[in-house]
Amino acid sequence: MDAEEFRKEGKILIDYIVNYLENIRERRVFPDKKPGFIGEQIPDSAPIDGENWANIFKDVEKIVMPGVTHWQSPHMHAYFPALNSYPSMLGEMITNAINCLGFTWASSPACTELEMMVMNWLAKMIGLPDDFLHKKGGTGGGVIQTTASESTLISLLAGRYVALKLYMDLYPDASKHEIHGKLVAYCSDQAHSSIEKAALIGLVTLRYIESDENYSMRGQDLQNAIKEDRDNGLIPFWVCATLGTTGSCAFDNLDEIGAVCQKELLWCHVDAAYAGSAFICPEHRVWLKGIDKVNSIAFNPSKWLMVHFDCTAMWVKNSGALHGAFNVNPLYLTHEYSGFAIDFMHWQIPLSKRFRALKLWFVIRNYGISGLQEHIRKGVRLAEKFESLLRGDNRFEIPCPRHLGLVVFRLIGDNVITETLWKRINARGKIHCVPASLKGKYVIRFTVTSPRSTVEDIIVAWKEIVTVADDLLKEKAAISARSKVPLAETRDKNENFGTSLLLSNIPTSPKIVNGSFAAIYDQGDVLDEFLKTIRLRKDAKDSPAMRRRIKGILMSGKQFSLDSRLDLFHGIEPTSRSETSEKLPLLEDTNETEDTSCAGNKKFTWFHVIS
Repeated sequence: MDAEEFRKEGKILIDYIVNYLENIRERRVFPDKKPGFIGEQIPDSAPIDGENWANIFKDVEKIVMPGVTHWQSPHMHAYFPALNSYPSMLGEMITNAINCLGFTWASSPACTELEMMVMNWLAKMIGLPDDFLHKKGGTGGGVIQTTASESTLISLLAGRYVALKLYMDLYPDASKHEIHGKLVAYCSDQAHSSIEKAALIGLVTLRYIESDENYSMRGQDLQNAIKEDRDNGLIPFWVCATLGTTGSCAFDNLDEIGAVCQKELLWCHVDAAYAGSAFICPEHRVWLKGIDKVNSIAFNPSKWLMVHFDCTAMWVKNSGALHGAFNVNPLYLTHEYSGFAIDFMHWQIPLSKRFRALKLWFVIRNYGISGLQEHIRKGVRLAEKFESLLRGDNRFEIPCPRHLGLVVFRLIGDNVITETLWKRINARGKIHCVPASLKGKYVIRFTVTSPRSTVEDIIVAWKEIVTVADDLLKEKAAISARSKVPLAETRDKNENFGTSLLLSNIPTSPKIVNGSFAAIYDQGDVLDEFLKTIRLRKDAKDSPAMRRRIKGILMSGKQFSLDSRLDLFHGIEPTSRSETSEKLPLLEDTNETEDTSCAGNKKFTWFHVIS
């Protein structure tokens, strides 16, 4: 493709993109495809000779679009928003044309300096203290990372660096590895799974703090856990407070948590991946009380601020901790301003950096603060509308308060009823939602995502939910009597399922996988005979982490992920008790002292959960 063909085809592509987005409401939001559908349509090997652009472009609509989940659709209510906008697209086009690698100031000065300025803009827009700004003589500042997950990992590694330095000074006779082995991090039992992954990568223990009735982590519970761990010779060093949890958009009590972290000399990180965008509206900053007590914070403009993925805004008070954790400075990366100008390679895990600031700069300038505020407020108003429709139907319940653009709901009754409702909604493809578990309750998450959404779209979504619920509740008795929803309704079993020993810390704990997705199995599948011979008993001394895992297992009735089942088994040991029973529940209540369900002559062994 030469310049003139690019000019011609680029104009055609712009028209295609505009038509796609402006008519996206008419497309099926969730594809009705099965794994492997792309492989059935394209050759196994790349072409020897190049193809003309017309043939390539034709396959976008023919092959790609039928398998796309349309995240920009007003009918997309799953996950959290992942929005785009026309100014963001234009910024991406220029970024791709420049294609610089901004690892040092010298490698592309404009890339570094525009990022510094835009991050200062954004910090002021959401009400962060001056300690988080780039300023002369200051140690704080902002940086654009790829994801909130990466920001969490960076924060944990920076906190680990600070803790190791502190405790090696306090205990010079102790080795670095000895101190490292005692480090403990903390988060809520509602926190994102990326925190667990960060702890795995950082090789530190992660302890979950049980949330309160509002799914919020409180300061006193954190303080109690820290004291217990210190009494056991461990070293607490890092806490992640979540503002806007994935399951219910709950908010940890940042003011209380920050005070505990200051008192105990712990690094406090804030994960506000979704909710952070809302802080540009002053009325939503009530949840930021205590932000002056934290060390780092991150949120995703790529979620709700209409900036293309990837774009995560992260700020720290002490950039020296990032330098300590990530500073690798070979001669070929030095330049005449090294040590004076910021080199963002020391603020992140990768060496290279895209020119992400350009699209963020374009969006902020084009919409202005007032335009972005109205965008956020519109999403909240539409969520309030959906909430009001739910409250008008007494067959549904809202198990937790609505916050921002997320409403969590379920049908009153057994978990299997709500699970079946969710599956049938998605199977119809008119709207798309995802489920969550809130302390054992199976719920459906409804998020207002698209800037194109209207009140009429919300009403259409509600009518679709009611239509499916009406049919479902006519079958309620039959569905409740089932032990599980058949696996065939969710996916076909793949004869090529294998095990991966790389997905667990314990080599004998495999996961059944299909590509990158863990499969779901039932009691009649893997380990069936073993499961028939055991009973698990919770113990009062179980850690919040173990209780959280058990609740997750119980969440969907008798459907479990294999990794959860086996990971749990690695934390149990047999007791001396042996009884008989015809039908054995997987888990007994914590307070059970006598088994009253024994019948028949089947032998089983009690197991005790080890935290």
